[in-house]
Amino acid sequence: MKKEKKRFFDVITIFPNIIDSYSSESILGRAQKKNIILIKSHNLRDFTKDKHKTVDDTPYGGGPGMLMKVEPFDLAVKKVKKRLKKTRIIMTAASGKKFTQKDARRLSKYDQIIFLSGRYEGIDYRVQENIADEVFSVGDYVLTGGELPALTMIDAISRMVPGVLGSKESLKAESHTEEGVMEYPQYTKPEVYKKWKVPDVLLSGHHKKIEEWRKKKQNKK
Repeated sequence: MKKEKKRFFDVITIFPNIIDSYSSESILGRAQKKNIILIKSHNLRDFTKDKHKTVDDTPYGGGPGMLMKVEPFDLAVKKVKKRLKKTRIIMTAASGKKFTQKDARRLSKYDQIIFLSGRYEGIDYRVQENIADEVFSVGDYVLTGGELPALTMIDAISRMVPGVLGSKESLKAESHTEEGVMEYPQYTKPEVYKKWKVPDVLLSGHHKKIEEWRKKKQNKK
């Protein structure tokens, strides 16, 4: 059997601890210990040239807030990018296209994905024009930074990488495996809690009826 290549996820951010604390736990943490994936944060301030480690400045033309500068991101990407066959650079922004399960499946084939996480009023548009390959949003709302979207995408993409989940079966019946189809309701013990009962069909042992019930209960958009 052909051994799967290790996948690399790199996140460029001014808050690396956000990335490190989440990615070291649970499934992502175990997958890293098994050497299937590697998630690494990089402090954007390490790629500045002034003594104050400045990563932002006022926008040309006026306007509220501060914009993150292009140069630190450019230097960071050049340093972080590996010489691998398939690399993708993703910027997180509320204006980006909405990230989907289809994107997660596609991106799981890449050897390295570099995430550019913004803060403040956003990132100098030249980063999007000249450095990023894609720009993604995780929903129609605004967050205080790009770290949570980056982690959301890393989590979804990693689950598609062979060996990250304990069983391949886990991917077959879950939400969004088929576009627009959500997972059926599931129950566990006890059979009755207060007056809330598990549906009789799931206790019947009749596999064909259970399968029919599950298909009927799947939510389709």
